[in-house]
Amino acid sequence: MKAVGRVRSARWRLLVPVVCLVAGIGFAASARDSRGTDLRAPGITSLADTVRGAESRVRQADAQLQRLQEQVNDAARAAGSDDSQVAAAQAAVTPLMRPGGLTAVHGPGLVVVLDDAASVAGSSAADDNQRVVHQSDLQAVVNALWAGGAEAMTIAGQRVIATSAVRCVGPTLLLNGEVFSPPYRVAAIGPSATMQDRLASSPGVTQFRNAAGYYGLGYTVESVDDVRLPAYTGSISLRYAHPGK
Repeated sequence: MKAVGRVRSARWRLLVPVVCLVAGIGFAASARDSRGTDLRAPGITSLADTVRGAESRVRQADAQLQRLQEQVNDAARAAGSDDSQVAAAQAAVTPLMRPGGLTAVHGPGLVVVLDDAASVAGSSAADDNQRVVHQSDLQAVVNALWAGGAEAMTIAGQRVIATSAVRCVGPTLLLNGEVFSPPYRVAAIGPSATMQDRLASSPGVTQFRNAAGYYGLGYTVESVDDVRLPAYTGSISLRYAHPGK
């Protein structure tokens, strides 16, 4: 028995330095990679905090952009009052501002709201996928409104223009470079009766309306006497596409 004990003791004396060496190498590698920072800092490990921080920075940038745009508009008006050529160019551009979505507008129209269903405990993954508003659902509503004669439109308060794209990333909407969560409010100025007819006859909208009745999704359509839509304030320059010759 004493011989066995001496063998075990010898093994431990050999293993302890090896374990310490491996641990030391691991600590050194972590220190080198982190460069003195926390590898699992709360701001990195929490995706929600990261998204909220990014949204806050975007809002600050938007506010700064609005202030700068107001300064540019003031300078443009001053230039138009002092230079006849500038005034002529501005007069030529002004009629294009409204159809381009660059001016605030108001008038009678419709407000359509799409919303996710309430979560139900014990529901399957397939059911959960049916309980959220998808990109195709929102696109179906938007396309039906345009087909019904909509003259101007916003989604979640964002003015929709020719270069706007409706894209859903997971359970959120990405529009004009900003992220929005449901409910999604689509407001359109135009002939209410015709737009309602187009909504009723759209296969995509009909499918969503049926799903709303079965899964509890939110879908409402309201006729409004005076819909007020803000102007589009984002960039109108094409980044990737180029006009054809």
